[in-house]
Amino acid sequence: MNKDNEIAACIERAMEAYLQDLDGEIPSGIYDMVLACVEQPLIEIMLNFAQGNQTRAAEYLGMNRNTLRKKMARYGLQ
Repeated sequence: MNKDNEIAACIERAMEAYLQDLDGEIPSGIYDMVLACVEQPLIEIMLNFAQGNQTRAAEYLGMNRNTLRKKMARYGLQ
């Protein structure tokens, strides 16, 4: 893992702590859990950065505006 990437390093630390907290339990659904934990605040931050402009936020995120709107609905961000 590239330790120069602050986001990746943060996720690595969080996942190591999460796995230790499992105390031997078998993890499942980790991928979807992590994506949901990251996606919602990322969308909120980018919408704020774009001053609520969904088209601009979608461009910043590299996704279609309709995709952004679906994700916003999923997280109750409308």
